[in-house]
Amino acid sequence: MTELTRNRVVSLIRFIRGQKVILDSDIAQLYGVETKRLKEAVRRNIERFPNDFMFQINKKEYTFLRSQIASLKRGQHSKYLPFAFTEQGVAMLSSVLNSPKAIKVNIEIMRAFVGLRKLIDANKELLARIEKLEEKYDGKFQIVFEAIKELMKEDEKPKNKIGF
Repeated sequence: MTELTRNRVVSLIRFIRGQKVILDSDIAQLYGVETKRLKEAVRRNIERFPNDFMFQINKKEYTFLRSQIASLKRGQHSKYLPFAFTEQGVAMLSSVLNSPKAIKVNIEIMRAFVGLRKLIDANKELLARIEKLEEKYDGKFQIVFEAIKELMKEDEKPKNKIGF
């Protein structure tokens, strides 16, 4: 897959209930299958998807997502609440959906999750280094350190992009 496709996958990762997830409709689109078929495959193998692998979002979360994604066209989206797949759930999908395309897409999704995790870890490491420097220097640099920390706080919560 191309870098453009990998960036698209990263843009589909959302934060719900403090977890990085991808919605069933987004995964289905990437796999080139109907969301209905993806959900059928999952339901036939539901024992493979415990709550830490997949959960169904509630109505309040869905309403919030709809406002973030943009206005939805009538008939284009499911009337049922979507499933949200964590990184482990996406990995488990590879055992349920076994087409060559599904395997390739699954690899890219896993790489996107890993890349996002590395980015978050890098921010944590940078914050630890700044705190060590802060202990070393006197109050003259306190304003600079506080400003850097504030900038990093904004980056810790990745914002979902709208569109592609």
